[in-house]
Order: sequence, then structure tokens, then C-alpha cells
Amino acid sequence: MARHKLSESNLKRLDKPGIYSDGDGLFFRVRKGGSKQWFFIFRRGDKRTEIGLGGYGQGTAPVSLALARDKAEAIREKLARGIDPTDDRKPVRIVTFKDCMDGLLKAKENDWRNPKHRAQYEMTLRKYAKPLHDLPVAEIVIGDVKACLEPHWSKRPETADRLRSRIQAVIDYGIAHGWRTAGNPARWRGLLDKVMPARKKLVRGHHAALAYTDVAKLAAGLRTSSGTAARAVEFLMLTAARSGEAQCATFDEIDTEVGLWTIPAERMKAGQEHVVPLSDRAIAIVEAMRQRSISDLVFQGNVDNRPVSSTAMTKALRLASPDKAATLHGLRSTFRDWCGDCTEYPRDIAEAALAHTLKDKTEAAYRRGSALEKRRDLMNDWAEYCALVKHDG
Repeated sequence: MARHKLSESNLKRLDKPGIYSDGDGLFFRVRKGGSKQWFFIFRRGDKRTEIGLGGYGQGTAPVSLALARDKAEAIREKLARGIDPTDDRKPVRIVTFKDCMDGLLKAKENDWRNPKHRAQYEMTLRKYAKPLHDLPVAEIVIGDVKACLEPHWSKRPETADRLRSRIQAVIDYGIAHGWRTAGNPARWRGLLDKVMPARKKLVRGHHAALAYTDVAKLAAGLRTSSGTAARAVEFLMLTAARSGEAQCATFDEIDTEVGLWTIPAERMKAGQEHVVPLSDRAIAIVEAMRQRSISDLVFQGNVDNRPVSSTAMTKALRLASPDKAATLHGLRSTFRDWCGDCTEYPRDIAEAALAHTLKDKTEAAYRRGSALEKRRDLMNDWAEYCALVKHDG
């Protein structure tokens, strides 16, 4: 097909509405009203594609005949190489902070130690980091991160510190995938610490603990309820475990024949497997829950495949406890106080029952080698103490 059919002089004179060919796919259109545009047409099979090349003699970027021919030639070269010339007209995908956040949460699905940790991590990002959600991850600057953190920095310093760390993790995810080339604006040392007030020292308050002289009243109150949450709280009290460890306990972790509950390392705070000797009452609770079980969870919640919630357990504790300020985690302190005040068990045995990490290597080695049967005696004595109707003090 012949090319270069048109000339500048022809184009200036053309005023009749219609389409005029310059050859090999390049066309000139005159519309009613006098506007004039360039476009290129090509076919691939039965598909006809038209690409606009700009207006002639109008606008802020008029396209001359020579420029239109250059553009047309560039399209022809792409077609000859088998390249779709419309690809470069498609909008480039903008990866947002939320895209990276969703990707990170999905990547971490198998890393959570318990559902509570997962829920807290996700809530922090979805709620508190919301101002960053729609921003392109490649364009986030330190000012954006600072503005996101400031509402929480003084009011809830611990939450703010976790938020900053999780924002940093999300942006690192974007960097790792090549969606951001700049550094991470959520980094604290040498960056945010230069533009934000010093972080308040995180002072962790003590969890309110029930006096050990009141545990029998608590046990009696719990036994008046047949609910799963009450059984979970009683089991928690008898084993001195952390609430998340009891909530997510499964039947395959518990050997009722030998009276042992083996908590896998991935569900332990210290990342080490922990074996808990079970008293007769604790075993009875497990067997009772097995009779009503519809899943592998010992303490099944109201939602399918979810453990009993912390909220339900806290409610059961407060209904049964003579001290309404007592907390689930505080029951561990109750047990530890009883060990120190009312028994002759060595310190390392009590610490082993709580799965506390010992810095003393000799003491830790001794605990691993000989503590299990001594801890069994301790937990049986604790269960008997909890079962007493009243105490002398």
C-alpha cells in the first residue's frame, strides 16, 4: 500500500468531514465542526483496533504530519515484532499500602501462635493504619507515617509502637516485591526518632490477681455453670496456663491415660514445647468436653472452628469470682503466690509449672531432667486446694 498520500498543504485545505488515508494504517479524520485528528487502524484476525494519535493544528500539543508519520511508524515496528501497540496505553497497576497489607497478612497465615494474636495484628493495621490504605506504597513518605502514628503516640504508646512496627513490615513487604525502591519511612532508629517525641517507656501493669484464699469460692462458682467458658476458666486455673494456650487446646495434645497435656512450641510464648501434668479434676473437664465436642478443640466457641473467646471466658470469671477485678492472666499470679506462701516446693518447680524461661543454665537443665513428677505433685496439691470449701487463711 502506498504511503505519504497527504501533504501539509492538503491538510490545511481539507474541511469536508470524512476520513483520509496517508497509507499503511495512518488516517486523518475531519469532523463536523472542523476538528481534525490523526488515528491508526490495524487488524489482528477479526479484531479491528483504532489508536488515536492526537489532534492536528489544535490543543496544547498539536500533531503535525511528520509527527503523525513517526508515531505510525513506531506502531508498525511493534506490530512487526509481535508486540501489541496498545499495551503501553494500559494504566500501570498502582500497588497501594492496603495491597501490601493484604499480601503480608496472607503470607503470615501459618505463623500465628494463636487466633488472638492474629486478630490483634490484623485489627491494628486495618483500623489504625487506615489513613495509609489508599496511598501507593511507592510514594509513602515519613510525613504520612508520622500523621498516622501521632493520634496514638501519647495516648496508647504500646499500641502505637506495635502499629509502627507493623506498618514497617507492610512497607518492607512492598520493597521485597519491587513495588517500592526508596527506603522504609516507618523505620524508627535514625528516621522517625528524629521527627517524633521519644517513645514513653512501656510500663506493663500487673494483671489483677485473685487472692489465693478465694480460689475455692471461684471454683465453686464456676461449677454452678455448665457452659464451655466456665469449664475453660476452671481448666486454666488448674493448669496455671496462659489463656491463649487453654483456649486453643486440642484433644490430640492431651493424653488422659497418663495425665499429660503437651502444648506444642508454636503455641508457647517462649517457643518451646511445654508439658503440663493434669490433676484428676483437669482430666475430668477434658473428658466432659470430649462428650460434647464437635471439633478437635477442647473448648469450642460458638463460631465454627473457633475456640471459646477471651470475652466469654472473662465474663464467666467475673460471674464466678468474689473479686470482680480479677483477670484470666492474673490466675497465674494467684497460683504462684500460693506456691510461695503455702507450700515447700522449690522455686524452680513453681517456675517450671508456669513455663517461665530461666536464665540460669544449671537450673534450667535440672528442671528439664527431674521436674515433671514433682510438678505433678504440685498440680495435684493445687487442685485439692482449689476444691476446698473454705480455708482458714
